[in-house]
Amino acid sequence: MADTVQFELVSPERLMVDKAVAMVVIPGMEGDFGVLPGHAPAISTIRPGVIEVYERDGAAPERLFVRGGLADVRAEGLIVLAEDAVDPAQVDMAELDRELLRARDDLANADTDFDRDRAESEIAWREALKAAAAGTA
Repeated sequence: MADTVQFELVSPERLMVDKAVAMVVIPGMEGDFGVLPGHAPAISTIRPGVIEVYERDGAAPERLFVRGGLADVRAEGLIVLAEDAVDPAQVDMAELDRELLRARDDLANADTDFDRDRAESEIAWREALKAAAAGTA
């Protein structure tokens, strides 16, 4: 068995990560799960949260925030198709606070269930990003 798993992270704009790693922890919709070499094939939706990429055993992980998406675990490796992905260390907290304020205003003024659902979704992923950027996620 190989001692690494091939990991690809793809956003709509570009291939963000393509490398062999020791382990990847994914924020699955049903809870976080780790992907190690030899992991059984699986597909999972991803909730907004932090993907932790461990390049080798014992090393500190690289952290990447994903807005949501899909994880596809195969014998060849792990592919994550992300709605959006950012380095939480690069987040402009003041801008994020402004975006949260606008999303909360949208929720307060929502006239339809669709508008309420969309505003709640916008608030949820931005709050998750804020927590990740603050290092608490």
